[in-house]
Amino acid sequence: MKKIFIVSFFMALNLGIYAQNTFKAVIKDSEENEPITGVTALVTGTTIATTSDENGQIILTGIPNGLQEIQFSYIGFATHIDSFNFPLNNTTPIEILLYENSTELEDVVISSTRSTRSIQNIPTRIEFIGSEELEEKGNMKAGDIRMLLSESTGIHVQTTSPTSANASIRIQGLDGRYTQILKDGFPIYSGASSGLGLLQIPPLDLKQVEVIKGSSSTLYGGGAIAGLVNLVSKTPSEERELRFHLNGTSARGLDINGFYGQRFEKIGTTIFASHNRNGAYDPAKIGFSAIPQFERYVLNPKLFVYFNDKTKMSFGINTTIENRLGGDMLYIKGKGDNTHQYYEENKTKRYSTQFVFNHTVNENNFLQIKNSVSYFNRNTAIPNYEFDGTQTATFTEASYTHSKEKSEWVSGVNIWTDNFKEKQITAFPLRDYTQTTFGGFVQNSFKATEWLQLETGLRADYVVDYGTVFLPRVSALFKIAKGWTSRIGGGFGYKTPTIFTEESERIQYQNVLPIDDKINKLEKSYGANADINYRTDIGDDWTFSINQLFFYTYLDNPLLLQNPSVNLYQFVNSSGNIHTKGTETNIKIGYDDFKLFLGYTYTDTRLNESGTSIENPLTPKHRINSVLMYEIDDKWKIGLEAYYFSPQKLNDGTSGKDYVICGFMAEKIWEKFSLYINFENFLDTRQTRFDNIYTGTITNPAFKDIYAPLDGFVINGGIKFRL
Repeated sequence: MKKIFIVSFFMALNLGIYAQNTFKAVIKDSEENEPITGVTALVTGTTIATTSDENGQIILTGIPNGLQEIQFSYIGFATHIDSFNFPLNNTTPIEILLYENSTELEDVVISSTRSTRSIQNIPTRIEFIGSEELEEKGNMKAGDIRMLLSESTGIHVQTTSPTSANASIRIQGLDGRYTQILKDGFPIYSGASSGLGLLQIPPLDLKQVEVIKGSSSTLYGGGAIAGLVNLVSKTPSEERELRFHLNGTSARGLDINGFYGQRFEKIGTTIFASHNRNGAYDPAKIGFSAIPQFERYVLNPKLFVYFNDKTKMSFGINTTIENRLGGDMLYIKGKGDNTHQYYEENKTKRYSTQFVFNHTVNENNFLQIKNSVSYFNRNTAIPNYEFDGTQTATFTEASYTHSKEKSEWVSGVNIWTDNFKEKQITAFPLRDYTQTTFGGFVQNSFKATEWLQLETGLRADYVVDYGTVFLPRVSALFKIAKGWTSRIGGGFGYKTPTIFTEESERIQYQNVLPIDDKINKLEKSYGANADINYRTDIGDDWTFSINQLFFYTYLDNPLLLQNPSVNLYQFVNSSGNIHTKGTETNIKIGYDDFKLFLGYTYTDTRLNESGTSIENPLTPKHRINSVLMYEIDDKWKIGLEAYYFSPQKLNDGTSGKDYVICGFMAEKIWEKFSLYINFENFLDTRQTRFDNIYTGTITNPAFKDIYAPLDGFVINGGIKFRL
């Protein structure tokens, strides 16, 4: 340790002697454009620091050569971090804008837009879920991300299997296939691998989650018609992170999650491992599992190599193995007979790699190359039917970023391959396919004035067998007045036909004919979002903010599952269209240690065909969210939440019931560990209280649409260690 200290001392001395770089800047309030006195500027990892004078000016001297981070901080304003490559090409003072602190203006790096701009300066509307909220939601669902996503306005988690709890995510009223789920920017949960994806992603491995609602196709291709969800993994820091999370539930669930991360000079690593299991659970005593019996193992190791200040690389492997069995409770317990014989079994194996190479050419230019190879096998079985298929996919991309003070360009090319092979079990035609997509894109962010920021983009994809698609997009950020901002944007999208949808998932793909590229065609869309935001402080203790969003999406020639004859299904492009429109309102009120979150979503989604207009099934038209949190830093977290869902149209033409879900959570925090308990759905709201969930017999059930919870009141609690 003493030797390390001595070596470090002389290295620092050397830098001080030979590096005499100077940095000059003027710090201003972003709203008033006035200089700020007393702002602290610090070169991270050093003792080089100063404060701004009465003119907002700072001068830092003795800065070492190479890429350096400079942090600007001031009470009441969000911390601002910029990177500069010394020696600078231009030594004229740089203007730094600080933004008033708020929950909407966190100083975070947003991966989904690939922009170096801070979140408050990005014209694209992004909903950011940070590490603190991830921890809170992890207390409620330690094994997957359903709870994390379902509590946001405009997002609805739809159950697709009543006995196996399979689920998909809907954004702004559109089916789950129109939402793209990414892991660190990689589309590894697409096509066949989208099945069970929400149920197989534990939150402890995540640093943040980014949600973009509406068309986001410029950077990520055609799957993001409704929006995208980017799951951003944790990265190592010099300070060791070692966490364990143990969780148990009254519904016979057990979760054991662990995470380790640390950087050692040129090498860093993160390792996430989990074991999640549940016994079959039937709270309604109807003989069928509301929660299936399952056992899952997850292992995600990742290696980081830091060649120098400009170049770094990472390589990771994601592994998930799960066996899931739902259905008749007696069958699951091994007591099945001629009467009790219904089951739904899912065996999945999921493997994927993530390779990323980053190189900073200079302070204005950045190169990134990334690649992913994924393998997904799923075996689904019900009485008298079995489906077994394997998906192999690759994704390769090279992108280049050129950033200046007023303008930033991101351009790139990629190739995406998706190959699916079905095992021949019956005489039914195989659903094999090969899809290859070549893409190129360019995006520009431009600071037109102090009050206007623009973002434009264009993507061109060549989809083998379906042709070329052009996807323009534009967004604008308006800084109207102090506390007032507005974002307006829109773009085009498309979706390649696939049998892996919510409709076919419900019937385990049984008797679903393969996609025919000579008959089926691309679904194409255009959409727009517009919002207005206001934030203010009321005195020293109160904060208030409101966001009002309006959205609209038009989808042409939607792919619909039809039943042309008995026991035969086929996907056909409708001659009509689907359009979804609505509003989202989010209100946040803060007082001392209390925070109140209120949300309202209005969604009107309709299928227009042959002169008729039909309401889209399983979409609540009205939804209300409310969450009250009491937090004492590093001591207590207490939360109370309530959610209202209006009646939903069902596929058989009837309507479900409206319902309310309430939950309560409390966590006591110490330095190295915390204890928590969660009372989820303590009013015991269940669809089985409203009506039977199936017709027919227990031997041969025909299940109805699932629009409300089936598991009812569940208590879970656990302990979290930070070592």
